[in-house]
Amino acid sequence: MDGNGEGQIKRSLQTRHLTMIALGGSIGTGLFIASGSAITTAGPGGALLAYAVMGVMVYFLMTSLAEMATYIPLTGSFAAYAGKFVSPAMGFALGWNYWFNGAITVPVEITTVGIVMNFWFPHVPAWMFSGAIFLVIFVINYLSVRSYGETEFWLALIKVLAVVAFLIVGVLVIFGIMGGKAPIGMRNFTYKDAPFVHGFPGIITVFLVAGFSFQGTEMIGIAAGESAHPEKSVPEAIKSTFWRILLFYILTIFVIAVILPYTNKNLLSADVQDVVTSPFTLIFQRAGLAAAASVMNAVILVAVISSANSWMYASTRMLYSQAREGFAWRIFGIVNKRGIPIYGLLGTTVVGVLVWLTQFIGPEAYNYLVAASGLCGFIAWFGIAISHYRFRRAFVAQGHDLSELKYHALLFPFGPIFAFILCIIVIAGQNIDAFVKLDWSNILITYMSLPIVVILFFYYKLRYGSKLIPLEEVDLSRSTKGEQYETKEEE
Repeated sequence: MDGNGEGQIKRSLQTRHLTMIALGGSIGTGLFIASGSAITTAGPGGALLAYAVMGVMVYFLMTSLAEMATYIPLTGSFAAYAGKFVSPAMGFALGWNYWFNGAITVPVEITTVGIVMNFWFPHVPAWMFSGAIFLVIFVINYLSVRSYGETEFWLALIKVLAVVAFLIVGVLVIFGIMGGKAPIGMRNFTYKDAPFVHGFPGIITVFLVAGFSFQGTEMIGIAAGESAHPEKSVPEAIKSTFWRILLFYILTIFVIAVILPYTNKNLLSADVQDVVTSPFTLIFQRAGLAAAASVMNAVILVAVISSANSWMYASTRMLYSQAREGFAWRIFGIVNKRGIPIYGLLGTTVVGVLVWLTQFIGPEAYNYLVAASGLCGFIAWFGIAISHYRFRRAFVAQGHDLSELKYHALLFPFGPIFAFILCIIVIAGQNIDAFVKLDWSNILITYMSLPIVVILFFYYKLRYGSKLIPLEEVDLSRSTKGEQYETKEEE
């Protein structure tokens, strides 16, 4: 306990936890379900190119985050960095934006749990399964940060093993070893208009979709604040995670594209309710594996629970950080003896439950809430790019030598600038058709996150007179407002 009678954040997450937190956050329904529709939209070559470019952008963002997190590991991650390196108004807006995203995403994923469970138990109300998992996730996050880390480690491991199994089976099918058919060769990869279908517009469309698949990797920055040795574990986790994610996505799309032609109507599905038409299920069935749909449904269930668990953790820590930075009520910054921001967890849970309940009493309101969180992840990436650019420039402007940094992001300033530009393209291009048709309702639903962030930014700026911090005055100290830690040695 500290001098104020409060507990301390505990640095008890190990490298393996951080690796799986980032890896698990990116391997989800976007890979298991939506990868098929990406191939239909842009063809096998277009889908591979789009995911590769997005993977490179995410790599630059994660190395930017790693450089800041190893120098100043903060629980609030990119929001806290924006407040220190850019302006308090930006830190305020990014932090509340991300917490809002998490508080909405948790009940959305919990709702999906009920839908997935109905695959096996169609006559049981979905809300019963959702409610039970909601309670389990709350308990996991209530016990300790270690319990969250261990849970996420094993859930992510199941997803990774599922992808590895898929790749092995897929290769065996391609060579005719499984499935009882002759080797497939590359004929589907160049079938009709393939490998590039619908030209550049098709690639851009998949590029936008790919961004959602990679969202969640930024959580490693939040978890860095509770890592035992962030200067060592964060760079290791980001390096290994990048290559694994890129290989998993690229190899998975390649295997699907070789086995199934882009014209296969089942590839159009992007809904967890259509697990039977998931490309993973289709290829397992082609290999002659019994109960393929049931197995993939179980994997998707794990992916959804993992996502809900991670967002509960991330949003709780973001609310805690906002309180410590003076952007939220101080009570949300109180930590119990187990190192849990207990009131931040309770506050996030209460909001999550209220959002979850709106689907029963006001479905339209629920849909608007979900839409409001749609671009939050991309806005967070935008903030990471700006914060890192300002951090490195301030570091040099204040006379520091780059050798003082424990980790160096590659290709500065190209990395953050490249990520910044692509983030703008992704955010602006989410629904070009709605602008062309002047469909204002669709525009509002798609871009609702943007005015929310702008309102938050200008509210703080106008009320407190927040300005862009001069480079010479940027706070490069390794402390934050009252954040205290209890370190646990590496095991």
